[in-house]
Amino acid sequence: MSLMNEIHYELRRKKLLDSLEEGVVILSSAPQKIRSNDTEYPYRQNSDFYYMCGFKEDNALLVLIKTKEATKSILFVEPYNEEHALWNGARLGIEKAKETFRVDEVHDINHYTSLIKDVLREHIALYIDLFDDSSWIVQAKNSAKELHETRGVKRHIRAIYDVTHLIRTQRLIKSQEEIQLIKKAIDLTAKAHHEAIRASNAGMYEYELQAKMSYIFLSNGAACEAYGAIVAGGNNANTLHYIDNRDVLSDGDLVLIDAACEWELYASDITRTFPVNGKFSEAQRSVYEKVLDVQLKVIAAMKPGVKRDWLQNYSEELLCQALIELGILSGECKTLLEEKAHKKYAPHGIGHWMGLDVHDPCPYVDDKGESLRFTPGMVMTIEPGIYIRADDVTVDEKYRGIGIRIEDDILITEDGYENLSAMIVKTVEEIEAMCMGEVL
Repeated sequence: MSLMNEIHYELRRKKLLDSLEEGVVILSSAPQKIRSNDTEYPYRQNSDFYYMCGFKEDNALLVLIKTKEATKSILFVEPYNEEHALWNGARLGIEKAKETFRVDEVHDINHYTSLIKDVLREHIALYIDLFDDSSWIVQAKNSAKELHETRGVKRHIRAIYDVTHLIRTQRLIKSQEEIQLIKKAIDLTAKAHHEAIRASNAGMYEYELQAKMSYIFLSNGAACEAYGAIVAGGNNANTLHYIDNRDVLSDGDLVLIDAACEWELYASDITRTFPVNGKFSEAQRSVYEKVLDVQLKVIAAMKPGVKRDWLQNYSEELLCQALIELGILSGECKTLLEEKAHKKYAPHGIGHWMGLDVHDPCPYVDDKGESLRFTPGMVMTIEPGIYIRADDVTVDEKYRGIGIRIEDDILITEDGYENLSAMIVKTVEEIEAMCMGEVL
């Protein structure tokens, strides 16, 4: 059972409406997506819509109204249908939705068309996801434009605004309930990564390790992976979004696993890199410990008030210095950074927001364009990596084909940070011990 209840969603709606002077907010559920012909992908709700009402069904709308005198919330849902219940499962329906959700009104989604123009006629602003091309939102947008052009109407829509920035700014700061859901996802992900580390052997296929992790997720009640799993043996780790997972794991190679599960729509995002045969080579260990040192130093620097772009710059300085110390780059660190020479081997950012989406689309800058400072309740991944392609003849042969990333999920607290995934092994000694079957 979810830790979230209807009061949480009601408070979120109130906070959103408090940020508006007046107007109508319309949020749409995610559409079903066709996988092939008449089969669909497993359904996953639109994160912004879910954040504001907690309703998990498709073909639904949330309408929020604010005037100078009052506010109103309306949920449009599919009515209960016996044939749909037979083939696809029962929908909640209008009456049960009224009982379940703390909204002022619940209506049949089929009545939306006849009601929305009357709603818009009484207001001067419409707030929607400007990039939502669902028929419901397009219809509202067109109705607003018609009303804007209509003469002789006492009140009509004068402007259409994007609501996503307001919602995603709210989503930046996680409540205690949200943090507990993220922790649950991470707990299962920890078990899955440990199982993969213990099970790894030369001759296995990458997908076999993925399957072992998926079993942990699903057998413990998670609905799905939080994103497409990366299980990349050897040089495959140097393809950052490698998801084929079809190759054989070779003795003497490393395997990079970037995989995690979702719990009640909240994500986790973890990467570990370890030797297929259980023992790091000298070169592998050298690179690995440099990446780990960078990660630990970056995490240690996280606290309220620190700017995200400062953290990015700090991580690049550390990675560049690591590449110099390994002999992969030569020259002065400052000059190499200016030339972006380190980007060949450390091309991606140090981390991203995480929450209802694995890459939470929350803002990284404030309204003035300044990088945001960390605030308690923010959750960010920290994932430094060094990637050296097998065909890179400019690098010492012993390093070629090594790709290493280490990723944890970090919560900003009042006095610093909490590594939510600290229970997952990551030192060389811990990993080698787990590969050998030792209980840690």
